[in-house]
Amino acid sequence: MTGVPHYASKRALAAWCLYDWANSAFPTVVITFVFAAYFTEAVAADRETGTAMWGSGQTFAALIIAILSPCLGAIADRTGRRKPWIFAFSVVCVAATAGLWFVRPDPSFAPLALLLVMLGSLGFELGITFYNALLPELVPPKRIGRLSGWAWGLGYAGGLACLILSLVVFVQPDPAHFGLDREDAEHVRAVALFAAGWMLVFMLPFFSFVPDLPRRGPSGLQAVQQGLATLWQTILRVRNFRDIARFLLANMIYIDGINTLFSFGGIYAAGQFGMDFQEVLVFGILLNISAGLGAVSFAWLDDGIGAKPTILISLAALILFGAGILLVRDKAWFYVLGILIGVFVGPAQAASRSLMARLAPAEMRGEFFGLFALSGRLTSFLGPLLVSWVTYLAASQRVGMAMILPFFIVGAIILMTVDVRRGLRL
Repeated sequence: MTGVPHYASKRALAAWCLYDWANSAFPTVVITFVFAAYFTEAVAADRETGTAMWGSGQTFAALIIAILSPCLGAIADRTGRRKPWIFAFSVVCVAATAGLWFVRPDPSFAPLALLLVMLGSLGFELGITFYNALLPELVPPKRIGRLSGWAWGLGYAGGLACLILSLVVFVQPDPAHFGLDREDAEHVRAVALFAAGWMLVFMLPFFSFVPDLPRRGPSGLQAVQQGLATLWQTILRVRNFRDIARFLLANMIYIDGINTLFSFGGIYAAGQFGMDFQEVLVFGILLNISAGLGAVSFAWLDDGIGAKPTILISLAALILFGAGILLVRDKAWFYVLGILIGVFVGPAQAASRSLMARLAPAEMRGEFFGLFALSGRLTSFLGPLLVSWVTYLAASQRVGMAMILPFFIVGAIILMTVDVRRGLRL
């Protein structure tokens, strides 16, 4: 780690974690809650068309991210530096988010909305690829789990803080504050400007205080050629990285289950327990709070017993509590089990990042975190597709949601075959 201190300063570590706080505003406010609902309810011609267009746009963005992440990661490994990539993609995400202010409640603005959301998604996901690759450069291996868990927990907190402020300051007041025109949906569109400003302000400490790797090797076209050649050689030599490959396969499967759980949790709550929008929103907030607290709380366990056991414990709990939530019919128990599920979602995600940081060879971290991003996207359509079709064919939401459990089971079984010590010797 030439040129980068083995132990980054506390200020640098805090700034690295704060980046998670900053950019979580995009998935929470734009992708999950406020703007997604605005698009389907007010911008698109009708709800069904809006849902189809939104899903198609996200699928297309995911495919582009899946292709670009490992390629750009391999190129960055040739040049050494990470922060210029993070800066460039952060600017794309912030600018695209701010641009959503111009999306008025009219179907003619739907193409603009989808283009900006796709650009924002690209900037968010590709920036995270290089951000994650910095993790093992900042702290020694015995502290990677704590730093990853703290940042992941702070990310949940940042997204929720931005969401709550957006709702309280802009969406809910009637008449709207700041002279915003509710008829033209300015009170909702202003949330995009607020989220963009939130990201911009809280990202600044990262670029000011977090150290970067020194520039090395070629730049420009030569770096692109060498990076892509290296990626191709890695693919051809996948047997040499079989434990990393198994982990990426396991991660692909159980992360798909987690993402599907979040995607359909609100729908299941409304359908099976009669929750209205306000109750679903409260449940979503509680789920995110518990996930953040779980990520922070289990960070010490990650460093103490290892990332792999932490993930396996989390998956076992998700299977147990997930099965329970499919059986209960009382709303109170649904809340209790839902919060318990949240507690173990955060550690599964944070420990996956720390395990990747430990397994990836130092000179190939950008490339492998690109593959890590790919594994989280490659089958992102499978869980929602399976739940949707089984729900339809069985005419039962409970049976449909039960299809999430095999993702956790299969992912855990594959993860158990990963020899972390052997992987670390590569």
